[in-house]
Amino acid sequence: MRDLKITVDIDEYAEGAVLLDGLESAIVGIVEDFGSPGRKMLYSKQRILNILQERDLMTMGEAEEFYDYNILGLHASDQNAVFLDLEITPIKKEDGWEYQLKE
Repeated sequence: MRDLKITVDIDEYAEGAVLLDGLESAIVGIVEDFGSPGRKMLYSKQRILNILQERDLMTMGEAEEFYDYNILGLHASDQNAVFLDLEITPIKKEDGWEYQLKE
């Protein structure tokens, strides 16, 4: 079966969502939650750190510090960006669930 590719108009689908300039390639999705106005952009923390290291020639420590204070700590609106810290895979076991980090 072929993968169907659908283009999403972010301005229409997530109108008013905070977009982080220069970090477009770190977007991994659009989220919504009950009680919050509009949808929010979901960014990959790891992709952001990679961009800061490659584009801005930061060390990992510098990138993490910049991310913590200037990106994660940014409050621009009720539709502030949200960040995927760890991607995990749920695995069903006989006695419950186990969660493994995705590589």
